[in-house]
Amino acid sequence: MTEARIDRRMVTILAIVFVNILGASMILPILTLYAINELGVPEQQAPLLQAAFFVAQFIASPFLGRLSDRFGRVPVLFWSQVGTVASFLMIAFAPTIGMVYASRILDGITGGNILVAQAYVIDITPREKRTQSLGLIFAVFGLGFIFGPSIGGALAALVGRQATFLIAALLTMVPTVMTYFMLTETMTAEQRQAARARGGQMSFGEMIKDRTIFSILLLTMFGSVGLGIVQTTFAIYGQNILFLGSDENTVNLGVGLMLGVVGLGQTITQVFLLRRLLRRFGDAPLVLGGTLIRTVAMTWYVVIGLPFVVALVGQAAVPITAIPAALMFAIGTGIMMPPLQSLVTFAAPDSARGAVVGLTSAAQSLGVIIGTLAAGPLLGITIAGRPSLAPYTFNAVMFLLLAIPALGLIRRFGAKPLQRISTATEPAAAVEH
Repeated sequence: MTEARIDRRMVTILAIVFVNILGASMILPILTLYAINELGVPEQQAPLLQAAFFVAQFIASPFLGRLSDRFGRVPVLFWSQVGTVASFLMIAFAPTIGMVYASRILDGITGGNILVAQAYVIDITPREKRTQSLGLIFAVFGLGFIFGPSIGGALAALVGRQATFLIAALLTMVPTVMTYFMLTETMTAEQRQAARARGGQMSFGEMIKDRTIFSILLLTMFGSVGLGIVQTTFAIYGQNILFLGSDENTVNLGVGLMLGVVGLGQTITQVFLLRRLLRRFGDAPLVLGGTLIRTVAMTWYVVIGLPFVVALVGQAAVPITAIPAALMFAIGTGIMMPPLQSLVTFAAPDSARGAVVGLTSAAQSLGVIIGTLAAGPLLGITIAGRPSLAPYTFNAVMFLLLAIPALGLIRRFGAKPLQRISTATEPAAAVEH
């Protein structure tokens, strides 16, 4: 396998991920309003649409990863994208809210686009470059979320919501065609047969019982709990604290710009910072560093929401003071998640690579579900009737506690470039080949 061939396939898979995320994020700003305004869904039930997607993804992700081990990356990636196209078409022509729920569940079940793309990138990347290659996935993911929501909102205003869903479906067909015609399979027939014969060498139960894998799943899940809380509450935080007293359009614009800062910060982190930090500190220390930076970011959000701080800096300056917190949250996430996903592949046999990536994806989905469900009760915790800071206080404490399992990873892997470790089912001598 030549380096040029690896580069071509990397460019292709990154293009596929970008267009997928662009299409998926286009519908985010309009899906909830579509359900409320045109299908009559009560406002308090609208978040369940997103929950349905993540629940389905949580259930299906481990099995999609294992299927990609047994039958190849390309077929699973192709059919998962077909499912996404079908789900967008279902939304566009949905006569009832039941059809919209069915479309979100279908998209969640077949939503193995990213996890299979990650497994594909791991397959074609030398071990010493695995983390920075996974970082590129996060970079194009961030780019998609920078442009997708704004494009979706603009299209909805110009051509209507239904037409926007149709455009998203057509856009998502592009990477589907690219997958079919441009990607070559990374799993040989012998590897696929071996995975089917041995069940991937490692069952899901064995993976969870492995202390290293369990620690990584724990960090992934609770890191995603924090992300789910932020996603669910940030618009409210913006309205009640950052842009207090502003009109609705100003709040919407301001919150959108703040989220854009997060997406831009994450992309810059992956492109310019991650490789340099990896060379200096190694993967496991970056996981610890990321959790601590996220702790500082959440603490910063709490501090600038305190009444005496608002009075000190002035309400007009509060949004500016939030920019460092947004950047720190982006940097912390950007240097924490790719190393975690790389480390977990070093803790499982190569033949179970897709399965363990799928299990990690399931942990992410479960974390987002928990965070979304926890956000409401946390918002209900107030002091003297002031806007709630409980979601960000909770996140700060939780991220700080995650430093404990992160320290365990440093003890396990060391503060140096990744070295292959043995597992309970694979002797160390049999790992290198």
